[in-house]
Amino acid sequence: MKLLYLDCVGGISGDMLLGALIDLGLDLKALRHELAKLGLDEFEVTARRGERQAITGTKFEVAVHEHDHHHHHHDEHEHHGRSFSDIKRLIESSKLAAEVKQHAIGAFRRLATAEGKIHGVAPEKVHFHEVGAVDSIVDFVGACIGLQKLGVEKVIASAPLRTGFGFVDCAHGRFPVPGPATVELLKGVPTFAGDEEAELITPTGAALLREFATEFGPMPAMTVQAIGYGLGSRNLPKSPNVLRALLGDAEDEEARETDRVAILETNLDDISPQVLGDVMDKALAAGALDVFHTPIQMKKNRPGVMLSVLCAPADADRLSRLLLESTTAFGVRRTDAQRLKLDREIVTLKTVFGRVEVKIGRLGGRVVSASPEFESCKRAAAKVKVPLRRVLTAALAEAEKLYD
Repeated sequence: MKLLYLDCVGGISGDMLLGALIDLGLDLKALRHELAKLGLDEFEVTARRGERQAITGTKFEVAVHEHDHHHHHHDEHEHHGRSFSDIKRLIESSKLAAEVKQHAIGAFRRLATAEGKIHGVAPEKVHFHEVGAVDSIVDFVGACIGLQKLGVEKVIASAPLRTGFGFVDCAHGRFPVPGPATVELLKGVPTFAGDEEAELITPTGAALLREFATEFGPMPAMTVQAIGYGLGSRNLPKSPNVLRALLGDAEDEEARETDRVAILETNLDDISPQVLGDVMDKALAAGALDVFHTPIQMKKNRPGVMLSVLCAPADADRLSRLLLESTTAFGVRRTDAQRLKLDREIVTLKTVFGRVEVKIGRLGGRVVSASPEFESCKRAAAKVKVPLRRVLTAALAEAEKLYD
């Protein structure tokens, strides 16, 4: 499994992460080509070699072309800013890869939720002033493009994270370090101030860590194949201001086949079927692995349903809140479970009716399951105008040959 370990030596920001990914081998031309799909013409990105405390690495920069009318006076950014819902629309309507869109919007949502909590506004309405908006869009989308292009399957970040201390001046006034949004985003992750009087972890950096890192701690057993250093914007007095990224293979026969899931359950005796259907859609859209409901008999002999959601442990709190907000539930039970699962892969097989996709499952590297993907068979059947069951049978016959 391709693992990226982020060693936050000098903290992390969006541009430090991009610098590190370019240093690891992400092609700047390819990155520019993908970023162009956003259709924003007001920025350019550059990457140059530099050093911090004698460590050489890559400094990534986004230059945003400001339009003059933004300079009149300060409250204008309310009008010229982009809200999170504008940014979400911009990313969704682009031609970027689906997984890039999903993660970029996911990371943005984390940032907007944190900012919204601090300023007391709904995440959708959080405004990013013009330059900040373009800057963040490029950082978030760029990082997601980079991780996808480098084929990263799992990200682990170092802990405890050093945040720095002191104060920093920004558009809103003087902020304590770490900034309120950063603190909000890093809830649940071990952090400490450390000895540098500087903002080492930016809200963008924190949002990216939370979106991608599945755990925080020491470096796991891995074979490192590439090392990249992303440079922060200035030299720190006491330590190198770099983000070190180690890319390599992690021993994962075990990891691929077992994982931990959270099971969220709530018993409902007064929910309308329409609302229930809507909640299922919402939970799946919010990242649940599976959602189902079971008919149950409740007290006072009332028929009811038990709504169950399976999700990654990191998403459990968010999805529990979604259930409490969207249903009549007054409580949600959470259990953590370990599941044994097959290592899955989708392969395309040739049949007499054309190409169809088959999902294969391996256990210990051996194929133990092969099942034709229904939608793919349906398309093939429609294309050559034969009954669906014939395509399914042909696909099954081809799939049989995959068993070891």
